[in-house]
Amino acid sequence: MKITLFAQIIQKINRDSFKNLVTKHKSNKHCKGNDSWTHFITMLFCHFSKSNSLNEVCQGMRSATGDLNHLGLTKALQKSSLAYINESRSWELFRDMYFELYDALLPTIKKSRKLLPKRQIFLLDSTTIDLCLNAFDWAKFRAKKGAIKLHTVLDFDGCMPVFADMSDGKKHDITAAKEIEFPDGSIVVADRGYMDFSWLHSLTQQGVFFVVRCRENVKMDLQERPWSKPEGSESNVQADWQGNFSLYKSKKDYPQEIRLIQIWDEERQQYIELLTNNFNWTASTIEELYKRRWSIESFFKEIKTHLKIKSFIGTSMNAVLIQIWTALITILLLKSLQRTSKHDWHLSNLIAFIRLNLFVKIDLQKWLDKPFLDDDEIKKIDSIQLEIF
Repeated sequence: MKITLFAQIIQKINRDSFKNLVTKHKSNKHCKGNDSWTHFITMLFCHFSKSNSLNEVCQGMRSATGDLNHLGLTKALQKSSLAYINESRSWELFRDMYFELYDALLPTIKKSRKLLPKRQIFLLDSTTIDLCLNAFDWAKFRAKKGAIKLHTVLDFDGCMPVFADMSDGKKHDITAAKEIEFPDGSIVVADRGYMDFSWLHSLTQQGVFFVVRCRENVKMDLQERPWSKPEGSESNVQADWQGNFSLYKSKKDYPQEIRLIQIWDEERQQYIELLTNNFNWTASTIEELYKRRWSIESFFKEIKTHLKIKSFIGTSMNAVLIQIWTALITILLLKSLQRTSKHDWHLSNLIAFIRLNLFVKIDLQKWLDKPFLDDDEIKKIDSIQLEIF
């Protein structure tokens, strides 16, 4: 193999799609030789290599001098150039590239499921990324603390965002949720931060089903529904009710009947109530849907642990947004590699080993399928070495 692992990973990105987006956003205007593709690949290298500063990113790219042409580059960016274009080039280019790549790679990352297979399941949540207010003065959160919020809708089948919006830390989760449109017949699963009666009513009117954790202080008039726990089931459902909200304002915002399922959380030793507007699913199905919400928590943990999304190489809002969107592109590429590999990679191991071998010239798919020599191959190599002596 004559090209590096990094170059082979980059080949999974459709260059024509990127060029079309560059034309759409006019991203190469006044680029002075530092075009959008060079910028894009440099930011991907930042995440794959887990570089900690502008200097590390640029020096790392310069160390690959003989292999830059395999990446479609003619030169590595200077530190000052990368700082400037991170501040000035529109972040929307990288957002649109993420969704182009998501559509292209979805068949490789999509998982089959038995739980309501004909319905789209969306997991809704947000995560806060802390920032130093002195350096990021635009990211106001509290008096002495800065932060940005990543509002995300995860497609359960691909476990990747189909919607992402970045805001300052003050924007409430429900405010962001009201700006999102979900397809008719889909299912939205969310925690109690999204417990807003008018929003739930709008979902019902749109033909969207929801499973949302209920707050403890909600007043309701309920009647128990007939239900029974299936034999051999590990379900923790305790009760199944339906009824209406009691208080005037709650009833005004959500006038329809609603269903409430009570489950027992063994780990936290507490009862959890779940609200839904579907009256046909079994109580254990609703319980299982809420359990799947943990996938979005795992996703946030992955990107914060393995990618450069907690510390930033630029301080402007534009630079931060570029770094976040290129982080999402990186995790999308990594998950595609993980799913198409015959080896049972843990994501953290895959990321670590790719980082160590970025500029090694070896066949990517063969390496993914069989990254380590087995005992017989090691013995064969040892015997050949002994014969030499």
